[in-house]
Amino acid sequence: MISAVAWIRKGVAAEKPTKYEMTEEEYARLQAVADAEIGSAKRELKKKSKLDASILEDPALKDFNLEDYSSASEAGDSDSEAEENAAGDINVFSNIKGLSYYADASEDPYLQQDDGSDEEAEEMRIFNSDNLLLVAKTEDDISSLEVCVFESESDNLFVHHDFMLPAFPLCVEWMDFSVGRKAASGGAGNYVAVGTFEPRIEIWDLDTTDNAYPDLVLGSNDRKQLRRMRGKPHAEFHTDAIMGLSWNRLARNLLASSSADTTVKLWDLAAATCVQSYTHHTGKVQAVQWHPSEASVMLTGAYDRRVAAFDSRAPAAVSWWATDADVESVMWDVHSPSHFYVATESGAVRYYDVRNVQEGKGSEPVYTLVAHAEAVSAMDQHPHVRGLLVTGSADETVKVWDLRDGRPSMVVSRNPDVGGVFAARFCPDEPMLLAVAGSGGETRIWDMATNPHVRSVFGGAAAAAVQEKPLVGVVDEAEADADDTREAVLAEMHGGEAVETAGQGSGSSGDDDDDEDAAMESD
Repeated sequence: MISAVAWIRKGVAAEKPTKYEMTEEEYARLQAVADAEIGSAKRELKKKSKLDASILEDPALKDFNLEDYSSASEAGDSDSEAEENAAGDINVFSNIKGLSYYADASEDPYLQQDDGSDEEAEEMRIFNSDNLLLVAKTEDDISSLEVCVFESESDNLFVHHDFMLPAFPLCVEWMDFSVGRKAASGGAGNYVAVGTFEPRIEIWDLDTTDNAYPDLVLGSNDRKQLRRMRGKPHAEFHTDAIMGLSWNRLARNLLASSSADTTVKLWDLAAATCVQSYTHHTGKVQAVQWHPSEASVMLTGAYDRRVAAFDSRAPAAVSWWATDADVESVMWDVHSPSHFYVATESGAVRYYDVRNVQEGKGSEPVYTLVAHAEAVSAMDQHPHVRGLLVTGSADETVKVWDLRDGRPSMVVSRNPDVGGVFAARFCPDEPMLLAVAGSGGETRIWDMATNPHVRSVFGGAAAAAVQEKPLVGVVDEAEADADDTREAVLAEMHGGEAVETAGQGSGSSGDDDDDEDAAMESD
């Protein structure tokens, strides 16, 4: 499944990404981590040996002569320990560091030069006309972050490179503040912060391929301490899953995080430390977002069915709003920064005015949008078109809403064929492109400007198009060849006429009664 996506503007990524190379300091760091893991394993083994010894003293087991087996095992262990002591301390990475014998690889007779290096470099090139799309994906219990390139001129979406993640990803946040190896270089960078079921935040350099580990990790690396404190709030680090992330675009060194440990934390990226911990919620904090124009104000939503807005410099003065269910996401209205949206598990979207507060308690919502029959698991607003909102749900639909004049109405509902919708994000450069992904493990790019319903409602805000395009997705080469063969066979069966293959159709409607027809067309 795909649990989160994020766009990156054109021209931000390096044209020629660098390949990751480990330094002596990094080898030493990995050796220290390996030593700690080996030491922990040995301690567990000793505990098990003591337990086995206590079992052997049980009178009921005397007839089985288990002491003989134990003695033989201990003798074997002693021999192994003697061999280890004779060999001395073994460095896990000693052989890796000794692989390169020649200072210049071209002098090594056992190495063949790669004649296709120039071609490979050209394939890895990212043009200024390309958008990047970050896709947090899990397949067969293996989680990764795919860095995809979208070529809008040819409607081509493909995976450029990826990073392995330690656990199931819950949120991703792009940022341009340089950290880790490039921190001293200054200037803007190209990074992504990733929150997973682990209680740590990983920050990766997107302009480097084949990364062995993240450039920066925020949180505690003491696994024993984290296991002991799982879910219990701590002032300096999270102790449970990272559920939300928000980078401050006005104060670029600040990153906010929300966690299942019920806390919200403020991180100084320059110092790689937690500078403030907020404990105003009593349930898992699902979402956090900085205000678009007030650098110190943030919005949070949690499973305690409450939303909070406060100044991070004065956390005691919190304004509260009650919701009808657990909060799925929160979002400031970029076109009217005194208002914000709240999506809930009940399938509703509520719109609040942050100014309507009395004694710390917020008023009723300006309006409530009953968007879906199931949880609203994805929500985004158009960055340029006022009143254009998109919602996605576990009911496998994406809906476009017209919220202008405070009178919400649905424009179109569509089944994008991605399963339950977990992510929906507008492209920052292409006005009407929407990335959609979900439980089916596929990503789709929908050009909403080609939809007649969207054009009829938003007029000049949506670029004119003659006919609606099919959704664009990442296609495996083998699957593409199979599709070409299937199309050729179908065309021959129908007298040479082109036939639309399954999955390329699209359906849309202006009301909920037509949702089923839209899904059938998409299928």
